[in-house]
Amino acid sequence: MVVVGARRVLLQRDGGVHPGWELGRWAGRRLDEVAAAEPAAVAAWAGDPEAAPHGGESLRGLLGRIGDWLAAGAWGRAQTPAASPVRLLAVVEPAVVRAAVIHALDLPARAFWRLDTGPLTLTTLTGRPGRWNLATGQPLAPAGAVRGAG
Repeated sequence: MVVVGARRVLLQRDGGVHPGWELGRWAGRRLDEVAAAEPAAVAAWAGDPEAAPHGGESLRGLLGRIGDWLAAGAWGRAQTPAASPVRLLAVVEPAVVRAAVIHALDLPARAFWRLDTGPLTLTTLTGRPGRWNLATGQPLAPAGAVRGAG
């Protein structure tokens, strides 16, 4: 994970917090492999936001952690409207993008499974905790390109 902006925030691996979804013994495996080996566990995991049959982080845990990170990063950890907002760029896996969108739009946890985010796309959240705006699926500009030029 790379974070660029006014400050480095707690989602970074070197900060001691895992930057993606901690999937325990399922980490690095394809979902179809896991589903073939542990169909009941995958069904429980996909159907219950509290479930973590893989021994890692539940969906509810991921949503809470990313929500806390978003609030802390957006307001420089002060988490008050009087604090100055900061600009952050986070290069993260799709699960983190989906969790941030769920938090920002105050969607139910079950909506997580209904959001798709493509590789190498830009998801932008603007606003402040409690009042976010979303722009998603924007292609990244080629290296050296200036937005609005050409």
